[in-house]
Amino acid sequence: LLKGPKGTIVHITIGREGYPEPIAFTITRDEIPRHTVDIVTMIRPGIGYIRLSGFNETTDRELADALRQLNVASLAGLVLDLRNNPGGLLNEGVAVADMFLSKNQLIVSHRGRTSQERRYYAVRGNQGVGVPLVLLVNGNSASASEIVVGALQDHDRALVVGDISFGKGLVQTVSQLSENTGLALTTAKYYTPSGRLIQRDYKSTSLYDYHYHRKPLEKPTEIKLTDSGRQVYGGGGITPDVAAEAPKLNRFQENVLRRDVFFVFDAGVGGFTRFFLATKPEITKDWTVDGSAMDLFRRYLDKQDIRYTEPEIAENLAWIKNRIKKEAFISIFGLNEGYRVALEDDVQLQKAIESIPQARALYENARRVIAQRSGNGQGQR
Repeated sequence: LLKGPKGTIVHITIGREGYPEPIAFTITRDEIPRHTVDIVTMIRPGIGYIRLSGFNETTDRELADALRQLNVASLAGLVLDLRNNPGGLLNEGVAVADMFLSKNQLIVSHRGRTSQERRYYAVRGNQGVGVPLVLLVNGNSASASEIVVGALQDHDRALVVGDISFGKGLVQTVSQLSENTGLALTTAKYYTPSGRLIQRDYKSTSLYDYHYHRKPLEKPTEIKLTDSGRQVYGGGGITPDVAAEAPKLNRFQENVLRRDVFFVFDAGVGGFTRFFLATKPEITKDWTVDGSAMDLFRRYLDKQDIRYTEPEIAENLAWIKNRIKKEAFISIFGLNEGYRVALEDDVQLQKAIESIPQARALYENARRVIAQRSGNGQGQR
């Protein structure tokens, strides 16, 4: 009923908690863009932050716009967040890596038993922009994300912070069959510039365990060298240079998230934010969660029969306030502002920011090593 031609209007009425009568809206229909650059912001003075959620047809253009917005050449450091990025289009992953590497540097290759090796190189290069770069990854960073991270790590262009990535590096060829069906056959695997296999072993585990019970390798199956001679590991995703695990949820946090306490959800299920905003609080961008909001939170937990103790509230106070503020900002100011609030409490991001001097030293050292090799007539690896 809501769908229709672009540019036409639709009238809707909404029942909202805290309002006795339905509220009328007139909406102009339009195309909904699928952005992959979620956040572009200055996370600290001189430190830029970009979150990339996927790789689709517009990713390289969106990222180029984001870098211009931040005036990347003037930055003291940049954090590119690829956590929970499942990948997408190979050519877009190659284009993203191209933006940070030097022209003609190898980005990725793939080969199989019966398929010839194919190599992808940086075509444009970074045009001399050498901003210190930190990449954030976790266990849900996969496919094209790992291609980008592997390339920038192998060339010592970026320092990688976080958890070991997923380990998805398969090339599939689709053969058309009858009845509008097809067969997707794995024909090759992706390798980073140093020759590391991205794909994690899937032959000795169940499909369920492969996706949901990933176990880190007891010892690396591959050890390769970066441009400057650092050891990096392959055969099971991309291993970060600086390990930084996301904090594990405690019992109280698991309980309230399981009950959808913060999330604005369907009527009768979860939704403290809806309950809170129904009181019509005055919220500006410098608003903080105060005592009255916490009193309402306790009342909501009681109303939903969610058990808690005051020591649990005290122990989790900063965590609770961050999530209340995040959901309130999403409802009032939009997704980007809500995401920015979440970053205030992000332990892995803090580690990435702390690691920027290390990323700078890494890149500068790699450039010296490569220059020395070139001067000695050895060239690049």
